[in-house]
Amino acid sequence: MSKLAAEKDQNLELWWRQAQQKVDRLMARGPELAPHAAKNGEYDGLTLDNWISGFWPGMLWIYYEMTGEEKYRNAAWDFDIRMELLMLEENRFHHDVGFQFLPTSILKYKLTNDIEGKRRGLAAANFLAGRFNLAGQYLRAWNRDMPGWAIIDCLMNLSLLFWAAEESGDPRFSHIAKAHADMALKHMIRPDGSTCHVAVFDPENGDFLEYKGWQGYAPDSCWSRGNAWALYGMANTYRSTGEIRYLHASQRVAHHFIASLPEDMIPPWDFRVPNPGAEPRDTSAAAIAASGLLELAALTAPEVGTIYRQAAERILASLSEAYAAFSDADHEGILRGATGHKPEGVNVNVSLIYGDYYYVESLAKLKGWSHRTF
Repeated sequence: MSKLAAEKDQNLELWWRQAQQKVDRLMARGPELAPHAAKNGEYDGLTLDNWISGFWPGMLWIYYEMTGEEKYRNAAWDFDIRMELLMLEENRFHHDVGFQFLPTSILKYKLTNDIEGKRRGLAAANFLAGRFNLAGQYLRAWNRDMPGWAIIDCLMNLSLLFWAAEESGDPRFSHIAKAHADMALKHMIRPDGSTCHVAVFDPENGDFLEYKGWQGYAPDSCWSRGNAWALYGMANTYRSTGEIRYLHASQRVAHHFIASLPEDMIPPWDFRVPNPGAEPRDTSAAAIAASGLLELAALTAPEVGTIYRQAAERILASLSEAYAAFSDADHEGILRGATGHKPEGVNVNVSLIYGDYYYVESLAKLKGWSHRTF
């Protein structure tokens, strides 16, 4: 092993252990609600029908598989059980049930053969499939008075449908997933690899109406976390289908993401703000992209995949060395410097649980983790 390779391995083990210490710290508090944002050191909590509720137990399941320590299994076990109970009353579940049930019920099923986890995963897939708009060929976003909205984030939820198609033998799930992915190829991923956040359709006849910036700067800008969702989501879609157009889409977005990064590899919250150097960064976008790039590296020939892997490693090194809160024992989050919703001024320069999740997921992939759920 070369000196450089040995140093990379040492850094990886160090970052993995330091992240584990953060997970252990939060686990000791035993949050009943879903951790979401840490502004002053402590994670707040949202009810388990919120879209972020799968990320904390998802980290626990990853550490359980990688370490074999029962404490992680025990802490993660009942989150999906309690999520399902909320489906029996008025709730906030929507297009993001993939984010919620892939790293909980389905990963639990894969790791423990829990048949109830499988059942909950299939129920979530049925719920998601029920949001499909046939006229517009899209999965409806959110639950507000916006039935014609589709968003780039939802590409990450398609893995729930592909899993359900394989697990149940019912191809309707994959038909819906591919239809939504093809809609995104047509309307949401631009030729240069940039992406919009929201595409609006007439929900009656399916006609495309307009773009909206929403969490991005403008309708024609490129919200960096959305760009990361598209990179990763299209890589997953290719992995599930083997259809080359999805691989090419993921690569196009990956090239845009990498080329748009500043020197320290951590993107501004939107790539097309007028003065990106003066704007807040988004470490959650960086962590998501790193995991997506590692996925893309595994799906491409070595001479190409090496480029994606090296970019992911550079992003993770920057996150670990400049943005991680490892030296602050009182801070529950792993990564500082995440941006939730800049246009509304919500959760800017905080720790966000999904940034922490994808950081841990990326490190786990570098350590050989194979139970990918996204």
